[in-house]
Amino acid sequence: MKILGLTGGMGMGKSTVASMLRRAGVAVFDADATVHALQAPGGAALPRIAQLVPQAVTAGRLDRAVLRQAVLTHPALLKKLEAIMHPLVRHARTEFLRRSRLQGAACVVLDIPLLFETGADRLCRRVAVVSAPPWVQRRRVAHRRNMPPPQARRLIACQMRDARRVQKADTVIRTGLSMKETERQVRRFIRSLRA
Repeated sequence: MKILGLTGGMGMGKSTVASMLRRAGVAVFDADATVHALQAPGGAALPRIAQLVPQAVTAGRLDRAVLRQAVLTHPALLKKLEAIMHPLVRHARTEFLRRSRLQGAACVVLDIPLLFETGADRLCRRVAVVSAPPWVQRRRVAHRRNMPPPQARRLIACQMRDARRVQKADTVIRTGLSMKETERQVRRFIRSLRA
């Protein structure tokens, strides 16, 4: 079974590319969706997050805006949150790969924003990085998260630089031009996977 990595910073268009891969019949492990499930009411991570940042959890629900602001105010919190989340996400990823092998999948994609940072790229035969111009990324992040541009820039600055990701990639899928152009690049990527 071929394991392929898909990564990119926030606002780069990675979720759009992952959706295109799913529509083409490729099984995709979505680390972001896994994180949301783990942090949802009743999720395995929620009680530990509540201990770490009590003001971010109210009535059994995570307030992402409060958690984000806490991380921006106290950057050391990010490592502590990662220590909670990464082992849980790794376990879910291992289960996804096990099920995919049992189902006889020829190829799967690991859609993981922190693919390089967590070392998950070592599991992958190839890695595709989704990239967009910086101004597109900032606009998307500010709009999607309903935050002022300076805060979006600070949030983006917490991640690995796009140029570093691109340098480590086997394939770069550039977004920010048009949806048709992104689809064309994804189709070419899929053809290369099946070759």
